[in-house]
Amino acid sequence: MSYAVAVDIGGTFTDLVGYDRETRQVVLTKSATTYENFVDGILDCFAKAGVTPEQARFLNHGTTLVINSFIQRRGARAALVTTGGFRDVLEIARANRPDPFDLHYQRDPPLIPRSLRFEVPERMDTFGKVLTPLDLDALDRVADELLARKVEAVAVFFLNSFGNPEHEEKAARRLSERLPGVYVTCSTDLTREWYEFERSSTVAANAFVGPLVNTYIRRLEGDMKTRGFAGSLFMMGSNGGLLSVDRTCRQPVSLVESGPIGGCIGAGAYAGELGFRNVVAFDMGGTTAKCALVEEGSFNVETIYYAGGYVHGFPIKSPVIDIVEVGSGGGSVAWLDSQNRLHVGPRSAGSTPGPVCYGRGGTEATVTDANLVLGRLNAERFLGGELKLDTEGSFRAIRGLAEPLGYAGDEGLLRLADGILSLATVTMAGAIRQVSVEHGLDPRDFVLFSYGGGGPLHAAALARELSIPTIVIPPAPGNFSAIGMLLADARIDLSKTFTGILSEDAMDSLQDSFAAMEAEAAASLRAEFGARDVLFERHAEMRYLGQRHNIKVPVGGAGNLATIRQAFERDYKRRYGHSDSSNAAELQALHLSAFARQQRPDLTALAPPIEKPAAPGSRRVYFRESDGFVDAAVYQRGGLAPGFSATGPAMIEEYGSTTLIGPFDRFEIGRLHEIRIHCDAQ
Repeated sequence: MSYAVAVDIGGTFTDLVGYDRETRQVVLTKSATTYENFVDGILDCFAKAGVTPEQARFLNHGTTLVINSFIQRRGARAALVTTGGFRDVLEIARANRPDPFDLHYQRDPPLIPRSLRFEVPERMDTFGKVLTPLDLDALDRVADELLARKVEAVAVFFLNSFGNPEHEEKAARRLSERLPGVYVTCSTDLTREWYEFERSSTVAANAFVGPLVNTYIRRLEGDMKTRGFAGSLFMMGSNGGLLSVDRTCRQPVSLVESGPIGGCIGAGAYAGELGFRNVVAFDMGGTTAKCALVEEGSFNVETIYYAGGYVHGFPIKSPVIDIVEVGSGGGSVAWLDSQNRLHVGPRSAGSTPGPVCYGRGGTEATVTDANLVLGRLNAERFLGGELKLDTEGSFRAIRGLAEPLGYAGDEGLLRLADGILSLATVTMAGAIRQVSVEHGLDPRDFVLFSYGGGGPLHAAALARELSIPTIVIPPAPGNFSAIGMLLADARIDLSKTFTGILSEDAMDSLQDSFAAMEAEAAASLRAEFGARDVLFERHAEMRYLGQRHNIKVPVGGAGNLATIRQAFERDYKRRYGHSDSSNAAELQALHLSAFARQQRPDLTALAPPIEKPAAPGSRRVYFRESDGFVDAAVYQRGGLAPGFSATGPAMIEEYGSTTLIGPFDRFEIGRLHEIRIHCDAQ
C-alpha cells in the first residue's frame, strides 16, 4: 500500500488521515497532542492507523506551533539589524490608539527588545537608488556584539529595501558567515511592499519563530526517515496552499494559521462539488472555534495578519485566509469571576489534563463536560470507544459551579450545563458575524458547513442563533482539517509595491510587473514541486485618490483599463455602499497567487465504507426547546447510506464526532455521504 497522509496538530488532539489511491482505502485516527514532543503524537497516530511511515508517499502537515509561540511569547532570543536612525520603528509602530476609549491601553511589547536592536549606516531612496553604501565594517562590529549577546536569530530590515534588496541580501549573507548556527532572515525575502513598520514587524516575527520551526521540521524529517519515510514532506501554509520544507524554513511566519486552514480548503472543495456558492466554514475543536467564508466559490485571502489581534497585537505581512478564531472549544473552561458571573473560555483544559470527563486529572468543568451531562455524548463510545468518559466527574464539576449561583438539585445543574453551551454558542456566533455581517454579508444567505470534533454537536444551536436554514456535516468531521490538507494545491504568493494613478499610461508597466512575478513564481513551483502547469490569480490594492485605506480587487484577465476600473468600483460599492466614478483611482500594490495542482483524492472515496445498517438506538437527551429530556434516536453514521432521511431529535455518532439533530429539524444523507440538516424555525 502507498498512502497520501495528512497530519493536523491541534490544541487537544493530533489528527491523521491516510488515503491509498490504488485501493481507495481511507484510514482515520486521533491521538492526544503531545506538547513535550509533537512528533510523538504523530507517530502514535501512525501506529493506531496501522500505517507505517514507510508506506507514506506524501505527508502534508499543519501545525499550531507558530501561533502558539506568538501567543505564549516562547521563541528565539532574536536581534534586529536596521538602517541607522530607524532602531525604534518596531516600537513606534503606527503611533495610533486602536482602542481610544481604554485609558490604560498598552500595546503588546515588541518581540525584539530595544537592547537587541542595532543600527548600521546604509540608505536607499524609494526608487532603489543607493544613497549611502552599506558599511560592512560597522556590520562586522554588530556581528561581534551579536555573538557576545548569544543571540539565536537575526532579522535584517533596511528602509526602502522593497525597491532594491541588495543591501539586505548582502547583510544577511555577511551575518550568516560571521554567525554560524544563528538563524538569519531579511524582510525582502518575506514581502516587497513599502510599509516599513509592517515589514519590520514581519521579519522580527520570522526571526522569533525561525529556530523553533526549523528545529521542529528537521526533527520531524529525521524521525520519519529513520522509520522508513522516503516520500515528500509539505507544510500547510496560511495562504491555503502547500509549501515546501525549504520555503517554510525560510518563511516560518507563513504557518501562522497553518492548522485551521486545512479545514477551510476542505470546505471549499466540498462546497464546489455540492454546488454551494456561499458557505460558512465552521470548525470547533478542543481548544478554539474557527470560521471563514467561501463566497462565490472562493476564500478571501488577507494580505496582513495581526498576531494577538489588531488592538494589542503586531502585524505580519503575509497572506492568510480571512479566518476568525475564538477561545470556545470543547475543552474551554467554564468559570466564575469575583462577582459570581459565569464565563466560558478562552482558557482551555487542552489535552492534558483535558476535560474532567477524560479522567486525566482535570477538575474544571468544560463545554465537553456540559455536553456529557446533557446526554449529548456517549460515554462508552467516545473516539470509537478508545476513551471512556467519566460521567460522574462531569456532574461533580458542574455542580461545583451551580451551587454558588443558587442552582439547586438536578434541575439547577442541567440549567447550568445548558447555560455553559449557550454562552459558547454566543461566542461562536459572534465570530461568524465578524466574517459575514461586518463585511456587509447576511449569514442567512450562506450554508453552515460544520466540522471539527465539536462542530457537528453545536451546529444546530449556531444555525438557530444566526437564522441559517441549512447545515452540512462532511464525512469524518473530527478529522476534516487533515482531510482538507489532502485536497490542497501547492501555492506561492508574491507581492510588490506599485503606485500610481490607474490610467492607460500605467497599463503596460502593470502588465510587465505581473509577467515578471508570474515567471518568478512558476520557476519556484517547478523547483520546489516539479510543477509543470501553473495557474495564476492577479489582485491589485486600490483606492480613490486621496484616501488612506485600500481594497483588494481581482484583476485576473483584466487586460484593459475599463475592466479594472469596473472591478474596483463594483467591490468598493459592495463594501462601502457607494462609489464615485468621477474620482481617480490609485494603484498601491500588486499581488500574485500561483498554484500547482496536486493529485487530489476523489471526494467520493473519502467517505468511510457503508457498514451493515443497524436499528437505531435511543438515549435521553436534554433540549431546552423541548423543556427538558426527550428520547432521541441514536444512529451510527457508518450505517447510513446516501438517500437516508429522518427527523429529529436524533444523535448521529461516528469516530471523532457526534452530530446533534434538533427536535424540529430534518436530515438526510447526500451523495458525498454528507449530512444535510434542515433547520425549521421554532
